Amino acid sequence: MRKWIILVCCLSLAALVDQIAKAWVLSNMSLYESIQPIPALAPYFQFTRSSNTGAAFGILPMAGDIFLIVALAIVGGLLWFLRSLPADSRLAPFAIGLVIGGASGNIIDRVQHGHVVDFIHYQIPGLISNVSNPADHAIVLGVLLIIAESLWRDYRSRGARNSAADI
Repeated sequence: MRKWIILVCCLSLAALVDQIAKAWVLSNMSLYESIQPIPALAPYFQFTRSSNTGAAFGILPMAGDIFLIVALAIVGGLLWFLRSLPADSRLAPFAIGLVIGGASGNIIDRVQHGHVVDFIHYQIPGLISNVSNPADHAIVLGVLLIIAESLWRDYRSRGARNSAADI
């Protein structure tokens, strides 16, 4: 039961933060408008309102409906995966909550607006420019945490096997 409570709290918080931030952007910024919340970091970090009908980095802009279906399938798969995790999993429910919360924030955008609202603009002039949102960041952080916990579990199980072999 504990892992489900963690999941629900984390996904709710991730989706809520995402939607509150996007509501602020939609009511205070015009499309493609940029502002510098920390002037010393411009142009490396700023807010630039944009819309994304495709996947990450604007890939396949005409496939928004497909990404909506894929996101729903991934949410279902993660919920199934969480069911199979041991009760002592500490990081996975939090991480899966971040991924599902982030996916939910972007699903809400696709249903409500027909596109995902992006505004967090990182840039290395002449090299890379990326505009994302809090939901995207929650997804990436959640995936990294899932990988970290998986690696940690593998490391611990290998250590236990090696200790048993030494006996």
